[in-house]
Amino acid sequence: MSTSPRPADASGPAAGLESLAQELAQVRAEFQDFVHTVSHDLRAPLRHITAFTRIIEEDLPDPPPDILGHLATVRQSAQLLDQQLNGLTMLSRLGQHCLQLQAVDVSALVQAVADELTQRLPARAVTWQLAQDAPLVWADADLLRQVFTHLLDNALKFSRSREPAQVTVSWQVAAPSDAAQTAQAGQCRISVTDNGVGFAPDQAGKLFKVFAKLHPTRDFEGLGLGLVCSRKIMQQMQGSIGIAVTLDGGCCVSLSLPLAPQTP
Repeated sequence: MSTSPRPADASGPAAGLESLAQELAQVRAEFQDFVHTVSHDLRAPLRHITAFTRIIEEDLPDPPPDILGHLATVRQSAQLLDQQLNGLTMLSRLGQHCLQLQAVDVSALVQAVADELTQRLPARAVTWQLAQDAPLVWADADLLRQVFTHLLDNALKFSRSREPAQVTVSWQVAAPSDAAQTAQAGQCRISVTDNGVGFAPDQAGKLFKVFAKLHPTRDFEGLGLGLVCSRKIMQQMQGSIGIAVTLDGGCCVSLSLPLAPQTP
């Protein structure tokens, strides 16, 4: 007596993973729509706030200094909100980027970013120690450049009170024979270290939250999105990012990326 093959179990592990992947894709799509809607819908009232603030400033005859101060606060707050909306839009678009994975020369990329920042800040005294002869990593060159731009720019920003600022980019590859590093085998670890103001070690987790800042804006400008964007980019490229305080109180950001496949 022959029997027909049993149908695949629709409730098995594979089906569960597929369902989870679909739910995740739906959540991501809803998030993209939410960010787009919020950013778009807030633009019009934001423009009105800015425009009418300017009109009030122009129309008031000899306004008292305190009124001018209040209007300046309104204008600055509107500008900050506009920047935050732009930042949220940029963050959401990272998830839509079509990855172009290829072998990337980390040493050349880091040098190019450092040269660009040096030209932008010619008056800064900076001692650069940049990674030489780093192995090729498997990454999206444009996105990885964004990450290094965020990290090196942060290193210069938070070390502006140092003379000179010291920024070091180093690398190491986990040895496959090292049992303690088996999970990291085939990965290149790149570290960006500075002699800046650092942060309280127990606050490290907050640095990867949207708009999180551990230092007053009056001391260090920025929106608090650089590390958030960097982490999202690293996750897209199957990499990781971490941050720690150095022994001398500076900051060390570490990236891990897959090594590029060996060509025959």
